[in-house]
Amino acid sequence: MTASRRTIGSSDLEVFPLSLGGNVFGWTADRQTSFDVLDAYTAAGGNFVDTADGYSAWVPGNTGGDSERILGEWFDARGNRDQVVLATKVSQHPDFKGLAPDNIRRAADASLERLKSDYIDLYYAHFDDESVPLEETVAALSGLVDAGKVRYIGISNYSPERIEEWFRITEREGLHRAVALQPHYNLVERAYETSYRPIAEREGLGVMPYFALAAGFLTGKYRDGVTVDSPRAGGAAKYLDETGRSVLAALDDVAAAHDASVASVALAWLAAQPTITAPIASARTTDQLPDLLASVGLRLTDDELASLDGASEAAKAA
Repeated sequence: MTASRRTIGSSDLEVFPLSLGGNVFGWTADRQTSFDVLDAYTAAGGNFVDTADGYSAWVPGNTGGDSERILGEWFDARGNRDQVVLATKVSQHPDFKGLAPDNIRRAADASLERLKSDYIDLYYAHFDDESVPLEETVAALSGLVDAGKVRYIGISNYSPERIEEWFRITEREGLHRAVALQPHYNLVERAYETSYRPIAEREGLGVMPYFALAAGFLTGKYRDGVTVDSPRAGGAAKYLDETGRSVLAALDDVAAAHDASVASVALAWLAAQPTITAPIASARTTDQLPDLLASVGLRLTDDELASLDGASEAAKAA
């Protein structure tokens, strides 16, 4: 697959316009399946993988860092670490909770060990930790860039107000700037457009939305009268309301016009929005990957984009 790569914000990181989510590695995808998905994604031209040190500590028997560990073994087996832009996150590993400076440094070293790498391309503050002065968190992350352990910094799950404070601190203290934002954004969750997009535009941030398919709802498999056997079924089924049904109907129409899947259209809509660099989507089997990859080459018309916008209008106020 040929696809123009996009640059993340003001960085020099050039990435495939669809990021492969690593949350399923070591959870709903075992080691071999994870390897197969990663192999298929990179064979199709993909080079941008997103994970976190907390994935997947919520699974009985897992310890956290499970996804990073599988990725490290895959990098080691394939010898391709320098060909992949790797994003991971700090604050949620059971042994490294929060964003105190010493914890950030220790968590980063632990991630690097699991990833079998001496650098992280993009390192996100995963969830805000208001128990720590923001100046200390920002300075600690900037210090990892100075140390050569992190190439660029990102922000995820912070309020708009705290993100603005982050940039005030960065400017005042002369620290390394964050270049990326990872928000919750998709066709049925559109609050990003009014609350975060203005900041992303002003600060020149690359934006990688998570839950790009609304926990699977925007694949189209969750519908009235249909039971889906999936660990994420509860999170997806909540969207089956008036707005969700309207969005699915619009997606069905556009998908039919392109002979494409609903998932491909939903991701193509997201990738076409202002500020978006690469939506994040995960595949727990190789069978799920083609629809995700097909979104990269799918170009929606202005009328189709407007139809989807109209169908999901109510999601802006959610």
